[in-house]
Amino acid sequence: MFRMDAIQYNLPASKIPLAWYNIVADLPKPMAPMLHPGTLQPITSDDLAPIFSKSLVEQELSHEREIEIPGEVRQLYAQWRPSPLFRARRLEKALDTPARIYYKYEGASPAGSHKLNTALPQAYYNKKDGTKHLTTETGAGQWGSALGVCRG
Repeated sequence: MFRMDAIQYNLPASKIPLAWYNIVADLPKPMAPMLHPGTLQPITSDDLAPIFSKSLVEQELSHEREIEIPGEVRQLYAQWRPSPLFRARRLEKALDTPARIYYKYEGASPAGSHKLNTALPQAYYNKKDGTKHLTTETGAGQWGSALGVCRG
């Protein structure tokens, strides 16, 4: 049970989810299909195959509510997850708001940001599906750094 006056909330590693939640399954109506930028036709798995591994294409096009997180990925996540959740009580007071404001601290990850949360499973699925090399486009460098951490 959480204390009402607590600022930091830490979940045990045993609370790391067993599956990713796919909101597509719970939308009130289906989303419009993704369109191929060249043909403007609905995108197919063949269109995605040159950029994503087979497992990632299946996830991208999935309508399943839950997608199982592989045990190997969960085991690696446990090195820095769950991320601490903080309550911003002083900000709430400064804003004079009845709202409760929370934020996650992702600085404990080896890459220092949340980017590793997605880079890790993407690297995992690419390796599983036989991809030999990965490259990334990055702006500030965090995603590239996260991908580099996956190599270790």
